[in-house]
Amino acid sequence: MKKAVVFSFVFIITLFVSNSYAQKVFSVNYSSNADVKVYVADYESNADLVVYKCSYSSQASGNDGQWFFEKYASNADKKIFFVDYKSNADLVIYFTDYSSNAGWKNKSKEHLMY
Repeated sequence: MKKAVVFSFVFIITLFVSNSYAQKVFSVNYSSNADVKVYVADYESNADLVVYKCSYSSQASGNDGQWFFEKYASNADKKIFFVDYKSNADLVIYFTDYSSNAGWKNKSKEHLMY
């Protein structure tokens, strides 16, 4: 009985830890390989998500718009493809220079990055 409880506890902790770093992304070359198609807006007011590019993967935690661009697709949690037209996008983002500005503007699209 104790083994089952310990195993369950370890399993739950593992799930929590693996989901806490959900913003490691990789930019793919083809839309068919992407989890999410992304359009970059010129203005923050047009975005669903304001994104801050992190310098280190440890800074990209949670689903709060702080992204770390991985070098390899296998290390990423989400594969994204940048589209040329807003109408082709699943998600519209705006890149900010300040981590404090990162976050969701349109909460209905949050599920795309989980």
